Amino acid sequence: MALGLGIPGASAAEEPRIDLRVLVVDNGDSPVQAITAQLKSTGIPYTRVNLNDADRPAITDTFLSDTVDGTPRAKYQGVVLPNEAPFGAGSAEQTALETYERTYGIPQVDAYTWAHPGVGLDYTSQGGWAGTLDGREAAVTTVGKAGYFGYLDGALTFEDNDASTQESYGFVAKPRTGFTSYVDIPVPAGAGTGSLIGEYAHDGRRELVVTFAYNQYQEQFRVLARGIVEWLTQGVHLGQSRNYFAVHVDDVFAPDSRWDTERNCTPGDFDCAGGDGEGTAPIRMTAADAQYAAQWQRERGFTLDMVYNAGSGEEWKSEHGGSDPLTDQLLADKEQYRWINHTYTHQYLGCVQDTSTVPWSCAKNADGSTRYMSRADISAEISANYDWGLTQGLPMNRSELVTGEHSGLRTLPQQPDDNPNLAGALADNGIAWTASDNSREPEQRPVGTSTRTVPRYPMNVYYNVGTDAEMVDEYNWIYTSAADGGSGVCENNPTSTCLDEPLDTTTGYDEYIVPLEARTALGHVVAGDPRPHYAHQSNLAEDRTLYPVMDKVLADYAALFADNTPVQNLAQRAIGTELQRRAAWQTAVTNGQVTAYRIGNEVTVTAPSGTQIPVTAPEGTQRQLLIGTTTFGTPYAGARSAWTTPAALQPGLTLKLP
Repeated sequence: MALGLGIPGASAAEEPRIDLRVLVVDNGDSPVQAITAQLKSTGIPYTRVNLNDADRPAITDTFLSDTVDGTPRAKYQGVVLPNEAPFGAGSAEQTALETYERTYGIPQVDAYTWAHPGVGLDYTSQGGWAGTLDGREAAVTTVGKAGYFGYLDGALTFEDNDASTQESYGFVAKPRTGFTSYVDIPVPAGAGTGSLIGEYAHDGRRELVVTFAYNQYQEQFRVLARGIVEWLTQGVHLGQSRNYFAVHVDDVFAPDSRWDTERNCTPGDFDCAGGDGEGTAPIRMTAADAQYAAQWQRERGFTLDMVYNAGSGEEWKSEHGGSDPLTDQLLADKEQYRWINHTYTHQYLGCVQDTSTVPWSCAKNADGSTRYMSRADISAEISANYDWGLTQGLPMNRSELVTGEHSGLRTLPQQPDDNPNLAGALADNGIAWTASDNSREPEQRPVGTSTRTVPRYPMNVYYNVGTDAEMVDEYNWIYTSAADGGSGVCENNPTSTCLDEPLDTTTGYDEYIVPLEARTALGHVVAGDPRPHYAHQSNLAEDRTLYPVMDKVLADYAALFADNTPVQNLAQRAIGTELQRRAAWQTAVTNGQVTAYRIGNEVTVTAPSGTQIPVTAPEGTQRQLLIGTTTFGTPYAGARSAWTTPAALQPGLTLKLP
């Protein structure tokens, strides 16, 4: 009989139970690891069998299936293999796996293989091609758009970040009988197109055949990963994946110091020789810049998070005749933004900094202990800024905070632990979410008992530049060798790479830095990473350096994705909640506390009480209530998904599939 999964050829004695878990057979190569990373980030439970482990379990009938209360059970809803036959054609393990797939209608992904008739493709010598795919354009076919790749709109281009390095290799071949291509690419120097991803139906089984190499960080994989996983699970799985983009603009109302292009440092900084704050004019938005920001938001349908320092703004006003057109304009448009407390005067909330040496160190008390900012002083910085926002009617949430320079949190190497007075001050002010620097602390963590961090990605658009030329000048100083006039830092830093030659200060920002930074940010977006990005108010002033980066991210995203897959632009507290839910879910799955399966068109999920359960299912799915049903989830990327809990008086979550 045909099973609930609806895969031709599937048969069993009775309607079986299909567990919502994926089997990953891993040979250590990057394509399998990339799909595994997508499963994990989505929240899909999986079991990994390491082919390089001599003590791994054997793939047998009993490993793959059994019975539960007399009902046949398939333990895995899908199988990821490094290629079409990693155990060897005709071997006992390969035969057991193929029989299992045939019996229960289980789909199989061949993470990377070559084009040949064994996977439903012609040899490349028969009108196909094999070689470097860098910079080449591929497109989802009409059939692919009608199916699990329907969230994609336009063509996608394979990364070509370095002309001297081969980044992607693939086999482009024409389909044979039983093969349906989902992603095509023109055959170089040939006629027509060939497949890079397609489905091969044969022998009562179905395989998704991928004929190009990739890793989890490459944009082409990130864009296609959703479709691969949805095909693998037939659109019914635990976990959910959406694409997020949020941008925090720090230091709003405050001026930012300016890079000195002659001295190659920022006057006022303790490590700028002779840095007394003189020599360069500070950078601060104008009323015209504020008007532009509001207009830009309206035109893009995108909301910025204004991370503000009211005290610094008040000080500026008092020093400039008591009036401030910038503040007036931002407050006139206040409802168009989200606002986040950034403390009143942007003080450093960690240890007291001793700047008599470079780098700075933590000042010490007489007994040798570290001298920290007090709980009362931290609290005053937080509360004064929040209270000012209340008097101005800013639309903000008390639970959100960004401290100046993420201070108060541990800062290596000088301050290896949080300021012990920080957690109490956060609790005193009702702070549930405080920002951290993702480049230092990429994982969310608790601060005391009432607050959690929200890691933010720093954008490589510097806080101390107001013009494109200043940005390029500082970029050159950091990323150019000493022989080429730079600092040489890039030569001694294993995580950095030096430019071949300094960028042109006239064209370098638009032609080099903007595409590079936009590609990095877009990579986070299409990977489903909710962490926000941050820049500074200086980047909305003068040459307005931030807009070209944001525009490119949004434009490139819109060119790739269909209207049913919009960017999610979340507030800080929603991002924090998403990260917290993901961590709790992974813990429950890892600890074996989740049971989920499908019998026919009914899905059942049980998890520890209070656990938010992420589920993705097709349009038309209904959630079973104690009496009647209701529509499940919200639409995204052609499916419906949600974080949810069982309805009242129900031990688990029950869904009715269409």
